[in-house]
Order: sequence, then structure tokens, then C-alpha cells
Amino acid sequence: MDKRIEIISGDITRSDADAIANAANTSLLGGGGVDGAIHRAAGPELLAECRTLGGCETGRAKITKGYRLRAKYVLHTPGPVWSGGGHGEAEKLAGCYTSCLELASRYGCKTVDFPSISTGVYGYPVDKAARVALGAISAYLAGHPEIERVRMVCFDERTKRAYDEALAGL
Repeated sequence: MDKRIEIISGDITRSDADAIANAANTSLLGGGGVDGAIHRAAGPELLAECRTLGGCETGRAKITKGYRLRAKYVLHTPGPVWSGGGHGEAEKLAGCYTSCLELASRYGCKTVDFPSISTGVYGYPVDKAARVALGAISAYLAGHPEIERVRMVCFDERTKRAYDEALAGL
């Protein structure tokens, strides 16, 4: 288990990481849940920059400034909608985390905070999502010492428990 991975409870909009990930939709123009909260906290400048990006494919990521957030950058990544697990959801979800970390490395970020991507309205079972997320993060960190800390910022105790259990199983 990589000691650079931490699981915490909290509000990702208050994270003091170099970059935070946003569980975005493919338009990148804001939405509900984490996406809406990040857009509200960052201010209208975030939406203005997102309008210039031309959307984003599921499982990939794009980067913007953090504006009024503590984080310098926001890594926008559309996660997959859960459709039973047989439609490439795990690969797309892993791609979200890997793509975000690739951008973080490219932009010199040493600390990155993630929400639990796709486990809200997209319906991905949190226990399955936690294993995919932490597996992808762990695999990336194995070859990238420049990333000093990755935190999963869990909105509620049920989510934190699932990530704690998944981390213990790595």
C-alpha cells in the first residue's frame, strides 16, 4: 500500500491540494453534486474557461485554473454511468483517475484530491468504484514519485468506509 494515498472525509471545494478533480459531465459546463459545488465555489470564471474547452470524453480529463478555490487547478473528468458493469465502466473510471494524474504531473502538481467519481447520480456502486479508483491511483503512483500525496475526499461516512476498505485490500 502506497503511503501517499489518504482517505479523508470532507468538502473537496475546501481542499488545499495543488489540484482537485471534478466529477464533471461531458459538456464541462457544470451540473449537480460535486460538479455544481465546485463551479459555485470557484466562481463564474471557471464556467467561462470551461466553455473554451469543447467538452471532454468519458474517462479522459481537462484542466482549468482553480479561480476562487484554494486549489490552483481543477481537473475535470467525466465518469461513466453505471450500466451493470459489462460496458467498459471500470476501464473508463480508471481512465478518469489516470488522466487526471497525468495532467497533474504535467502541470507540476504535487498534491491531488479526488471525489468519488461516478458514485452519485451516475450510479456506480461505491465499493466497486473505490477498488477501481485506488487501483488506478496506486498503479500511477508506482511510476511517478513527483506526486507526493493523493487524497480521496469522501462526502459521507458510507463512502469513506468503502474507500478505507478498498485501500486496506491493496
